[in-house]
Amino acid sequence: MGKPTGFLEYQRQPIPNRDPIERIKDWKEVHAERDDSAVSTQAARCMDCGTPYCHTGMTLSGVASGCPINNLIPEWNDLVYRGRWQDALHRLRKTNNFPEFTGRVCPAPCEGSCVLGVIEPPVTIKNMECSIIDRGWEEGWLPPQPPSQRTGKKVAVIGSGPAGLSCADQLNQAGHEVTVFERADRIGGLLMYGIPNMKLDKREIVDRRVNLMRDEGVTFVTEAHIGVTYDIADIRATFDATVLCCGATKPRDLPIEGRNLKGVHFAMEFLTTNTRSLLDHDFDETRPAIDAQGKHVVVIGGGDTGTDCVGTSLRQGCASVVQLEIMAKPPGERTPSNPWPEWPRTFKVDYGQEEAHALQGADPRDYLVTTKRMIGNDDGAVRELEIKGVEWVLDETNKRMSPRDVPGSQRTIKADLVLLAMGFLGPEETLIEKLGLATDARSNVAAPFDKYTTNVKGVFAAGDMRRGQSLVVWAINEGRGAARACDRFLMGRTRLP
Repeated sequence: MGKPTGFLEYQRQPIPNRDPIERIKDWKEVHAERDDSAVSTQAARCMDCGTPYCHTGMTLSGVASGCPINNLIPEWNDLVYRGRWQDALHRLRKTNNFPEFTGRVCPAPCEGSCVLGVIEPPVTIKNMECSIIDRGWEEGWLPPQPPSQRTGKKVAVIGSGPAGLSCADQLNQAGHEVTVFERADRIGGLLMYGIPNMKLDKREIVDRRVNLMRDEGVTFVTEAHIGVTYDIADIRATFDATVLCCGATKPRDLPIEGRNLKGVHFAMEFLTTNTRSLLDHDFDETRPAIDAQGKHVVVIGGGDTGTDCVGTSLRQGCASVVQLEIMAKPPGERTPSNPWPEWPRTFKVDYGQEEAHALQGADPRDYLVTTKRMIGNDDGAVRELEIKGVEWVLDETNKRMSPRDVPGSQRTIKADLVLLAMGFLGPEETLIEKLGLATDARSNVAAPFDKYTTNVKGVFAAGDMRRGQSLVVWAINEGRGAARACDRFLMGRTRLP
């Protein structure tokens, strides 16, 4: 423990974000440059607890509490405080294949369960993680490290999101010949097209890691839609094992009147077309296929994807943006029903809402509302939404809280572009049906946690495809776990962590 009184002497000071009005003018990452001395000071706030809940990786009340990949947080906090950055990087890499991803896009359940957070603002763990790995890249501490020996076994990993990449990275380090198949034109899956550039830079961050994996021996194949343009039978005949990491990419729809009007899109369609335009030609040639410029945008859904739609719409130059949320506004502090170390279900302002507030003068979120119908113009394009207020009441039949319309609350709002960001229902069925895979009650691939084995021998499943829509850090956890299971299947034992 570097400074026993650090948590008493220093206040929480996260790495600041750039000014919201300035950052919406570009697609660069929102955070400002770090100050390593300030980061070291923040590391001194770590209490080196006797029982550090930050890295426990439990699930409490259905939500992650602590780090799902069991990062050795107190250890690398102490090392950063002492100025031993390279040692901190070594400890960080023991549990996390991609700290540069989680350090940017993870909601940090570790901070929600920080022991200091019981009485004070928690340690800036997420900033610490990102700072360690970023400095490692800058200092050249991450050279390619291909395995010294090869096993002669070949593994196909289908899907290049965080689960697929972590699985491939682990299996490659075990000495297997790994090929990652991705149906899109670029490697990264959710990391590439599901998260906008201002949260996770594609060229500087995602491509850099993919290129390192390529230098270490992993083979990547893009535009390979397994089960459609590639025969899964050929894959299974060529490889000794197959790991499915295809994600939960089937979006939740809103089947109401006017759903088929022009200008109504799923959030991922909007985010993907924008990132592709940015990467293809920096918007120099054409506008994105789905364009918010000059439009009144309504985002339906209050999660991270909805926030990304808000931030993207502002950067495209929308006339206005509103974010509709069927849930109530969270409280400012924990309630008795949400005790530490559970994830704090409290009111938060993310980057998109901060930007909208700076530009429009108010938080874009409208709580406790539901959309009843979409109203179009003579050209068949959406122009308004009819919305209604709701209240949550106990349904006596199933003993669950359900939304009920509030009488007299009906109103209409302008909407030239409607983005559906209401989450995902599960994986697409193509590969599941072609392989004859068993599924669970939620339509996910049936594979036990910590085994990842499906009902088809030699086929494993991990990530959102197995567990349902979840966090990037859980996907990394699952990819690592599936790699262990696959390695054991191929070799009879495994030394993978």
